[in-house]
Amino acid sequence: MAGQKRKPSPAEEQPDAPRKSLWERLENPAPAPRTVLTSERIAEVAVRIADAEGIDAVTMRRLATELGVAPMAAYRYVSGKDDLLELMVDRTYGELTAPVAGTPWRQALRGTALSLRELALRHPWLVQLPSARAAITPTPNRVAIAEWGMVALADVGLSADDMMAVVDTVGSYVHGRTATEVATRCLMAAEGATDGNALRTSLAPEMTWLISTGRYPTYAAYITNAQRKDDPQWQFETGLDAVLDGIAARMGI
Repeated sequence: MAGQKRKPSPAEEQPDAPRKSLWERLENPAPAPRTVLTSERIAEVAVRIADAEGIDAVTMRRLATELGVAPMAAYRYVSGKDDLLELMVDRTYGELTAPVAGTPWRQALRGTALSLRELALRHPWLVQLPSARAAITPTPNRVAIAEWGMVALADVGLSADDMMAVVDTVGSYVHGRTATEVATRCLMAAEGATDGNALRTSLAPEMTWLISTGRYPTYAAYITNAQRKDDPQWQFETGLDAVLDGIAARMGI
């Protein structure tokens, strides 16, 4: 508009300020806004570290570094390592999906067990937790899994104690069997073994001597005759079905 003064640009207001090149600005960016933390973000980053490097790599200092915050910032959300582990456990169990309503008890428990195995193989640290508290402390998603099992059993005439015994027995089988599978994978990686035969070769001195004593003839026959030694999926499902068969017979359901 005629007669109106043009507002000077920042450069005109500070004519003596040296111009910074694009490359200098890219090399030295302006400070980013203060990072906003949430418990979900903390758990996400901690799980990513554990998945990539193992549970021992997860420390409060390492977490702060990955989050780009001061070492003490995360303590606003978690009081220490146990709290952090509980957040991680809850986040991973949140990956599971509840059985469809009305699913028969055996199908519901079996499906959840298979999903739990797959979960542990994706996040092997779940069966290597260094804290007894984190291994058993209830979390929302952990309790939800128990709830699914008890809902599936609610109409078969069991007492509350029997329902929990069934759910806990299946869960204990899954944890124990999967922990063995994860440990085997870890040993294979440590030994540089690419398959079961390579792992057995690395363990040959121990096994050869034990079998040579003649004290374990049935186990020796297993080694010679077994066809499924390297089929953990079959081993898991066969054991799981045996557990479920036993539950059905014992509980009359």
